[in-house]
Amino acid sequence: MKIGTQLTVGAVGIGTIVLVNLGLIFLATSTNNAKEINLSGVVRGGTQRSVKLELSNSADDKLIAQLDKIIEGLLNGSEELKLSPAQDANFIAKMKATQTEWNQSKVLIQQLRKQPTEANRLALLRQSEILFKLADEAVNASEEHTAKELNRFKTLELFVALLNVLIVTAIVAGSRRISKTLDQFTNIIAKSSEEIAAKVENQEAIANEQSSSVSQTTSTVDSLGETSRRSAAQAEESAKSASTALALAESGAATVEQTRVGMESLKDRVREIAEQIINLSEQTEQIAGVSELVGDLANQTNMLALNAAVEAARAGEYGKGFGVVAGEIRKLADQSRKSADQINKLVTDVQSAMNSAVMVTDEGKKTAESSIELALDTAESFIGVKNAVTNVFSNTSEISQAAKLQAVSIQEVLAAINALNLGAMDTAADMQDVKASTVELKKSTEQLKAVV
Repeated sequence: MKIGTQLTVGAVGIGTIVLVNLGLIFLATSTNNAKEINLSGVVRGGTQRSVKLELSNSADDKLIAQLDKIIEGLLNGSEELKLSPAQDANFIAKMKATQTEWNQSKVLIQQLRKQPTEANRLALLRQSEILFKLADEAVNASEEHTAKELNRFKTLELFVALLNVLIVTAIVAGSRRISKTLDQFTNIIAKSSEEIAAKVENQEAIANEQSSSVSQTTSTVDSLGETSRRSAAQAEESAKSASTALALAESGAATVEQTRVGMESLKDRVREIAEQIINLSEQTEQIAGVSELVGDLANQTNMLALNAAVEAARAGEYGKGFGVVAGEIRKLADQSRKSADQINKLVTDVQSAMNSAVMVTDEGKKTAESSIELALDTAESFIGVKNAVTNVFSNTSEISQAAKLQAVSIQEVLAAINALNLGAMDTAADMQDVKASTVELKKSTEQLKAVV
């Protein structure tokens, strides 16, 4: 049953109950007033009858006692006679005057019984006339009071009936307005729930796309880490080769004197190696800078992902806050991919430089071997070569350490991006929950519309 119908039925029911209760009260009051009129008439006739019996020497004490009980009941109420105490002031005054004259009549009756003289008879007869007049006035007062009560109850009943009609009319009109307002609200809620569902579905697609993008970035950074580890291993091998060259240089220090010309060529080759290694060192520093940038971006991305989770939990203003955060996350993901591309290019350059260094080192080694055979007596020149090889070993060792640090940094970036990936997956799961809640809201709205 709709709310408006329920309110109308309730108002009609309450009005009916009020009218029925008012009718019952009127019936009970009318019954009591009828008894009051009837017993007042009994007093009027009974007192006259009692006087007549006394005058005819046929005394009736039971009648006198009955009249005393009736008069007392009319004034103060009586459970035996089922009378309520008198309420009308005029009737009370008349009945009390009647009671006083009746008591005076009873005194005269007792005198007449003791002295049945003519004077006492005349006195009792005159007293009975006064008593009859007062009793008749009491009956009239009771009838007037009953008529007033009847008119008052009729007026009250008419007023209550009109009031009930007005109340029912007001409730019906109010229920219609309430139903109309609720219907408008339910339509607005239904429309809003549909809009929320559409936006949540869009956000869910964006979250899934974001999760896919982060997964691709994870794969790219993982590949970069593997490449960095291989670079570190190659740098370490280069350091070992430089160490071997240094040992050979020390063992042939006594014979390099004879190969001064050959050592000059070797010195040029070693200088080229040094230049290549310097370039490699500069590029390694650039890699370190890019890796630091990736770390900063990962931290920012993590904070934005956390904010996105908070906004998704609130789902306030249809998820607009989350849309802003999700846009920032996509921008950061793009920057991460660009940084990864830069790192890949730099790693490729490092590998190319390392290959060039290896080739130059090989040529220098061959020249050094031929020069060693010729430089048996050129110890002084070989000492310069020894110093150059020592520098190569030191620089190569530094490159190896830098490559290892880069590999560690890339692993940290990979861990941060994995955390971001988990956050994106959690966001997608939250979107599923919000979508389910929106469906429940739509069902509740449809149920509310059915009630309204």
